[in-house]
Amino acid sequence: MKMDRALQRELLEVAVRAYPHETYPDFEGLSLVDKSHIAAQLLYLAEHGLIRNPPLLGVDGHISFHQYQATKAGIDFLTDDGGLSAVLGVVTIKLHDDTIRSLLIQKIQNSDAEPTIKGELVKQVRSLPAEALKTVTTKLLEAGLQYLPDAIHRLQSMLPHL
Repeated sequence: MKMDRALQRELLEVAVRAYPHETYPDFEGLSLVDKSHIAAQLLYLAEHGLIRNPPLLGVDGHISFHQYQATKAGIDFLTDDGGLSAVLGVVTIKLHDDTIRSLLIQKIQNSDAEPTIKGELVKQVRSLPAEALKTVTTKLLEAGLQYLPDAIHRLQSMLPHL
C-alpha cells in the first residue's frame, strides 16, 4: 500500500477545518481514490496520533468508516509555527556549577600549558562564584562559536559513531 502524502494532508485538513467536530472523508471529492486507499491513509494518520477514530477493518475485509477528528498533534502539524506543541515542547538543559567547573578543570588539566599555569587556572576556576562562572561559560561559548565551521565538521564525523 502506497502512502499518499497529498491525500493524507487533504484528509487531515478536512478534519482540522471541522474541528472540534468530527467529519467523514469526502468520498465524492475523492471519487478517483479507492476507499481502501483512503482507509490506509486515515489509519496511518491515526497511528501517528494526528486523528482519532480511524476506519475499522473487519476480518472479512470490510471497511467501516466513522467520523474522524483531528487531534491537537494533527492541528499543530498543519500550523506554520508548529502550534502549541512547538512552544510547550521546548527542552531546557541545565548544567550545574559543579558540572561546568569540572568540565573547565578537565580541559585545563588536559591542555599543553605549563603545570604552574594549569595549577593557577584550576585554583581560580574552583574559587569562582556561580555568577562569575556563568560569565566565563558564556564568553567561552561565544569564543567557541567563532570556530563553528570546524565544529560542524567535527560533529559530522562524530555523530555516525554514537
